[in-house]
Amino acid sequence: MILQALAQLYERRSRDPDPARRLPSPGLEDKEIPFVIELRTDGGVVQIRDTRTLDGKKLRGQTFLVPQAVKKTSGVAANLLWDTAEYVLGASSKAKPERLKAQQLAFKQRILDLAERAPGDAGLQAVLAFLADPQLDAQRGTPLWDELALSNPVVSFELQGDGGALVCQRPAVVSAVLNGASGGGADTPQAMCLIEGQVLPIERLHTAIKGVWGAQSSGANIVSFNLDAFNSYGKAQGGNAPVSARAAFAYTTALNALLERDSRNRVQVGDSSTVFWADAETRFDSEFTLADFFGEPKPDRPDRGRDAVKALYQALRSGQLPAAEASTRFYVLGLAPNAARISVRFWLPGISFAELAPRIQQHFDDLRMVRRFEGDPEHPSLFRLLSSLALQGKLDNVPPRLAGEWMRSILEGSVLPAVLLNTAVMRCKAEQDVNYLRACVLKACLNRHARGQMASDHQHFKEELDMSQEEPAYRLGRLFATLERIQEQAQPGINATIRDRFYGAASTTPVAVFTTLLRLKNAHLKKLSQGQLIHFEKLIGEILQPLQGFPRQLALAEQGQFALGYYHQRQAFYAKRPDDQQDNKEV
Repeated sequence: MILQALAQLYERRSRDPDPARRLPSPGLEDKEIPFVIELRTDGGVVQIRDTRTLDGKKLRGQTFLVPQAVKKTSGVAANLLWDTAEYVLGASSKAKPERLKAQQLAFKQRILDLAERAPGDAGLQAVLAFLADPQLDAQRGTPLWDELALSNPVVSFELQGDGGALVCQRPAVVSAVLNGASGGGADTPQAMCLIEGQVLPIERLHTAIKGVWGAQSSGANIVSFNLDAFNSYGKAQGGNAPVSARAAFAYTTALNALLERDSRNRVQVGDSSTVFWADAETRFDSEFTLADFFGEPKPDRPDRGRDAVKALYQALRSGQLPAAEASTRFYVLGLAPNAARISVRFWLPGISFAELAPRIQQHFDDLRMVRRFEGDPEHPSLFRLLSSLALQGKLDNVPPRLAGEWMRSILEGSVLPAVLLNTAVMRCKAEQDVNYLRACVLKACLNRHARGQMASDHQHFKEELDMSQEEPAYRLGRLFATLERIQEQAQPGINATIRDRFYGAASTTPVAVFTTLLRLKNAHLKKLSQGQLIHFEKLIGEILQPLQGFPRQLALAEQGQFALGYYHQRQAFYAKRPDDQQDNKEV
């Protein structure tokens, strides 16, 4: 089902009228080529052109459409009309001379074989003339040559006067490449393709998938049988899961396009590289994408995520979602590294946008929270939320499966994983603080759990202080925030409050802490003005009124309620009043 959906995406994108979105034909691929050798028709070198430009802090080569790469192992295997400097120029500071010679011979042989299908092409003849007698004396010893020998970058050729197009992009060469890739040889085994449902020549080794965070830089496989233990019934490699060469090219090309560095159809959620796509053109797969809802905004478009959420809310509230858009089906695939392979973290096949949109809206409704500072994001990304739960804010410290399970729960509209609530509660206790992002996570976890029990869309916990909320743990969190505020008012500028000493114990075993804190409160109240004293006494009375004593212990969910009550009450103390004109950072 996954490979079939990706193959269907390829078929649609390969016919896209927009060249920037169109996927290459079978036998071709887009490749970053940092260096291009410009040749005269006689094979003489005009120059070695550096195509790289600065992208952030890195130099990126220009992308060209080239013949599809071969599957490389430790042996010698050359690509057609492009490859590393070792294959093309024999330039290397590390490789052994015997291996360099074998690499150059393999590279030249592939071009000779191609020239038989494109006789008379001036570009191919120029490359063959160059390979027969490379005139590189002017380049050797230059800083550019040293860089080629040291870093072994990808190199290709262009013919002088072709306007920057590579030799492998000349019409006669492209036609010869495509004809050569149109079918398997006579000795290629045939079997029933699991994607196309026809008996076709099968692909023995599938193209590597690149762009999965944490996987090998050279790529990893989603379909692979590289050990005898994985084989069945005497079959080897691709014969165990037969996929035709055409279908294998289609699904790998589509997935690699989704995983590209600048792709708007991918988002990194913890250790899961997640890609989204639709089965038809829609506003939420072009102007906006699902990655805009969950990913961290790019510096050049910091408001894209906010605009996407706003557009979603407007479409749902106004009921102006066109029928064709509502019926569009979305696919979500989460991938994680697993040595030389890729593991599927989660897969949501074909959810209609009419089903998916309310689930995304519910996610943001659950997260909505009174903000602590004006700079806090109104619609935080999953990256920020996960970072707030990690030790030192590093995603490496997040439980490995948490991100994928969270994303699955959002898209399926189900209860959030228990480990998410546990992680948020533990981080609050470890840092003795409930910040805005953790409060968002706690509210989402508690409301989804309550909604699952009540089978309704009711928001059990509000986005700001709810004085009618009678959950004992929530009230205890409010009480703790009030006692801390009294201490701050009585001792301005105090370095450490009761939160620094008692938050963990108060949120876990209230009976052991609150009797002491209430006694301490009396000493603090004596230092306040009469008006402040009356205000705080009334507030404490209102909080304690429905309580029947202090619990011995609070369960995990109750500890989350405690933290939420504490955050709400703290923000209520700092909330701006209409007549407050002072320039505070706190909301």
